[in-house]
Amino acid sequence: MYTSPSGGTLGKATAVMKAISFYLSDHPVIVSFRWSHALWGSTWSFLFYSIALYFLVSIFLHLILALLLRRGQNVPLGPLPALHSLSMSVISATIFAGLLLSAAAEIRETQWLWRRSKTPLEWLLCFPLGTRPSGRVFFWSYLFYLSRYVHMLRTVSAVLRRRKLVFFQLFYHAISTFMSFMWLEFSQSFQVLAILFTTLAFCVIYGSRFWTAIAARGACLQLVLNCQIVLLGCNLVCHVGVLLLHFFTGGCNGIGAWVLNSVLNGAVLMLFLNFYMGVDLGRRRKPSKNVGDSDCECGDNKIARSCSVFGAGKEADSNKLKSC
Repeated sequence: MYTSPSGGTLGKATAVMKAISFYLSDHPVIVSFRWSHALWGSTWSFLFYSIALYFLVSIFLHLILALLLRRGQNVPLGPLPALHSLSMSVISATIFAGLLLSAAAEIRETQWLWRRSKTPLEWLLCFPLGTRPSGRVFFWSYLFYLSRYVHMLRTVSAVLRRRKLVFFQLFYHAISTFMSFMWLEFSQSFQVLAILFTTLAFCVIYGSRFWTAIAARGACLQLVLNCQIVLLGCNLVCHVGVLLLHFFTGGCNGIGAWVLNSVLNGAVLMLFLNFYMGVDLGRRRKPSKNVGDSDCECGDNKIARSCSVFGAGKEADSNKLKSC
């Protein structure tokens, strides 16, 4: 039987999409996942010891470099920062795609349980009371929690390359890792959308940093800021939605952990707004050298001052923004 080239191409594309969907949402390991303290990194002791080790290593590196190296001298890392950015971008993209497909599959298969009381959007914002941390969605939540430890390596890179240790960055990474653990431990509502927003932002931001590293050109701080503004705004709107659903639909699962998450996000939002206003003020005071200077700052030293999704470390006072 004759098969047209377009038909064969379409068939191959369909087979590839089915394979991707299987490995990201229907694989037995994903479907049968269940959060328990037998998993790697799933105990409270591991969480606190790893965060304590993160603090100790970062502070030790900062102090030892201050003693051994001259002021302004840094440690060359070669391609390692670029490889870290590439790995974070790929990991974030994978988690985003996997969680998106898994959430759609979970809604399709469990909607008969809650369709009379919730819509799919309400389910994404507010898990029904009694939700257990098992299944597809929580598998990707677990991988997101593990990826927070990979994200911590950026602090070590900043200490080695720029000889700067920012305590806000330390506390941000520690708290975000702690909150990711809480999402799993208490089956917190809103975590699906929070992870989707965060991984999408990381995919764009770290992809931009990787491109900057290999192309040896200035990275656009405005791109990072715009991503953060949009995502922080989405988080704020979704938090309001969770609060309304909790009081008007009979309650959301893991609301205690959600309250702690809301307090953290409120503090981060205030810090980010303070940073953004400082950047805007510094940009108005600084005379532009050419057309491109208003949009792009000079490389990683400027990007390092920006906040990541949910707010990351602002590594220097925004009033110290200077041209390179």
